[in-house]
Amino acid sequence: MWDTLKEDIQVVFDRDPAARNVWEIIFTYPGFHAILFHRVAHFIWDRGFKGLGRFVSHVGRFLTGIEIHPGAKIGRRFFIDHGMGVVIGETAEIGDDVTIYQGVTLGGTSTERIKRHPTIEDSVTIFSGAAVLGPVTVGRHSRVGAGSVLVTSVPPHSTVVGIPGKVVKTEAKHTPTGKAVIDLNAADLPDPVQRALMSALAQVERLEQRINELSARQGGLEERQAEENEVLRKVKELLKNSGS
Repeated sequence: MWDTLKEDIQVVFDRDPAARNVWEIIFTYPGFHAILFHRVAHFIWDRGFKGLGRFVSHVGRFLTGIEIHPGAKIGRRFFIDHGMGVVIGETAEIGDDVTIYQGVTLGGTSTERIKRHPTIEDSVTIFSGAAVLGPVTVGRHSRVGAGSVLVTSVPPHSTVVGIPGKVVKTEAKHTPTGKAVIDLNAADLPDPVQRALMSALAQVERLEQRINELSARQGGLEERQAEENEVLRKVKELLKNSGS
């Protein structure tokens, strides 16, 4: 438990450059507090004290603005940055080294007592306001862009954006040791709408160019036809004069 606590503190230093010292993290980071409350609530929940687990979870929600159901399974070095409005459902499963931002929802899509919440694999980053809904799996080392709504499973190393979420990139960044790094950069997320518009504009330009080529060719044909008509007219006049 002490090793886990030290990891939860160290992960804040690793992923938030605003963190200055241990005491600041312990007393002022709601994401850190929410994880502590969840670990206690989950411990109680697993031992059959469901009501008490829910109560501890509710106290954590009241104090942090982050709602994590005590039944959710969360791995090591989980980091919630800022965190207000984060919701994690009962059957959600989160791997190691996962990072999520404020307003993220890991929600369910069924009223039955089944696996109805997402599975988030190792080293996934989910940016602000994104929603992952249903018993889907987000593959390891993937990124879900801000404001996206993901309702289908995606393979490892995916970058997902849009509503509904679509995979727009499949690549991973690695350290010299070969281990994929946690990518917190949201500035390079592709814009599928812009990509579609640029593709449409490129197609329009190609069509305009083709129309201009056909028009030029048509103009040449009309000029040639006029010359041929003029030649035929002169031939007819010659024949007519010779006949007279």
